[in-house]
Order: sequence, then C-alpha cells, then structure tokens
Amino acid sequence: MDFPKLTNSELIARLQPPSGKMRIVLDTDTYNEVDDQFAVAHALLSPEQMSVEALYAAPFHNGRSDGPADGMEKSYDEILLIYDLLEKNAAGKAFKGADRYLTSYDDPVISASVEDLIQRAKEYKDEPLYVAAIGCVTNIASALLLAPEIVKNIVVLWTAAYPTSVPYPNSSLNLDQDILGAQLLFDSGVPHVYLPGYHVGAQLTLSKPDMEAWIKDKGKIGAYLYEEMYAGNIWYAIKHISKSPDFRGFSTVIWDLINVAWLLNPSWVPTELLRAPRFGDDTYWHHDPDNRHWMREAYAIDRDSIFLDLIQKFEKAP
Repeated sequence: MDFPKLTNSELIARLQPPSGKMRIVLDTDTYNEVDDQFAVAHALLSPEQMSVEALYAAPFHNGRSDGPADGMEKSYDEILLIYDLLEKNAAGKAFKGADRYLTSYDDPVISASVEDLIQRAKEYKDEPLYVAAIGCVTNIASALLLAPEIVKNIVVLWTAAYPTSVPYPNSSLNLDQDILGAQLLFDSGVPHVYLPGYHVGAQLTLSKPDMEAWIKDKGKIGAYLYEEMYAGNIWYAIKHISKSPDFRGFSTVIWDLINVAWLLNPSWVPTELLRAPRFGDDTYWHHDPDNRHWMREAYAIDRDSIFLDLIQKFEKAP
C-alpha cells in the first residue's frame, strides 16, 4: 500500500507537542476496561484545552464481550452512557466502528466511524486532527486504507504493548487483536505518537482507598466509575486471576489516561523523536537502517500530575 510521504521536516513539525486548544477524536473500546471511561470523561471535562469532535467505538473481544462486533456495540452504548452521565449531548459525536478486525489491506472495514474520521480529516485547514486511539486500531487503519491522503492531516496517538527498544516479543490487548492494523500504523508514515502501556502507562494506577477519597463522590461519573471498578472490572480481575476478594494492596491501571494526558500537557508524558521500527509477524520490533520515517515515543510519565488534573476536573462534573 502506497501512502503520501511527508518530508522529514514536515513530519518532525507535525510531531511537535501540541500547544493551545486542539481538535481531537477518541477511538475507544469503551466497555473493555474501566480505563477507557476515565479517559473519555477526562477529555470531555477539558473543553478549554481540547475540542472533542467525535468518539468512535472500537471492537474488542475478551471476557466482557462475545466477539469483536459485540464489543464494539457495547462500547458504543458505553460512550452514550458517559455523555449522559456528564450531561452532554452525544448527537453527531458518537459513531459505531468496525465489527471485525482487519484480515487484509485489500479489505478495510467500513463503518460510520471510518467515514466520519475521513470526512473530519479532510476538513483539515491549518491544524491537524489528533486521533487518540485507546483500543485496537482497526478503525484508523481502515480509514488510512480507504483515504491514504489523510496521512497528511492527522496525528495518531496510540497506547499499547512495550517500548520499541525492547528485544523480546510484544503483547497487549490493543496490539494482539489486530496485528495488521498495528503494522500499518508503523509502516504508513502517518504522524504517530506511540505511548507504551507497559512500564509507562502502567504507572497510572488507582487503589480502592484512592477511589473512595478522590473519585467516588465526584458527580454521577465518579459514582459510576467507582461502581464499575468494584462491582465490575477489578472484581472480575480479582475473582478470575488472583482468586481472592481481598482488596488490600490491590490497584488497577488506568492505562488509557496517557493519551489524553499527553495532549493536555506533554510534559506529563515525556517523549522523544526516533525512527519508526517495523512490527514483525513474529511480534518483535525490527529496526532497519535510518531510512525509516520519524515517530514520537513516550519514555516516562508524571502519574501524580495527571491524577491531580483528573480529580480537579471531576470535582466540576454534574
């Protein structure tokens, strides 16, 4: 697949950390884990810093769905619920996404999300559209396959897996479900900010005492997320992984906050420019000579500043 090429200077300029209010869309498997709901709420509660133009439901398949199509439908319903809890209007801003994963670059998965992303990207004027991906990237890869020209109009943020420097196989839910989509993201030359989950996003943890002190009583969204964490996602993890109902010392990772955090304040998620590797079928990173395009990658995170900002904004939630 051939994509338009940005020059090195164009790509590096596009990858500069944002400043001022920006346009964003969120591509999210919202029902998968509670971290997505946190990230969506954080973005929607930051209207002075970002204009959230649309939310796209991404497919997923694990213990909370019967398959990728069911996961996408549940994620779409969850997006509508979060809008409702925040007393915001979802009309024209929530879209269903792919009902399956990519199986071939000749067969992109067409959906309302893909069509909306292409349309919004083509409306680019002087600023890019930031695409914050917090699930598998089927929707985004499909949009790129259908309209390669939007490479020049968007910046994709994606959280998944390990840093590109690690010399061992990669694995994460966001990555494993659509390997073809992930490979396209690293090969297309689209401006890309890669936010590793393990070692970086994994530091974004919350415990039950944290939730009781800072989140539980913060509007309808805080009450809902507390219930989700201790009657849903975390309880599911404890019951099926650790086999213990004991919450002492237990925390959960709110991985997906990393995307919104980098947009809100790039100093909270320090990054560096480097040459994009290839992601192989063997799930290893492969580093070619320096003729690959530039990307940006996170290497650290300021967990406390991110959660302070989240708590302050939740305090204003209805």
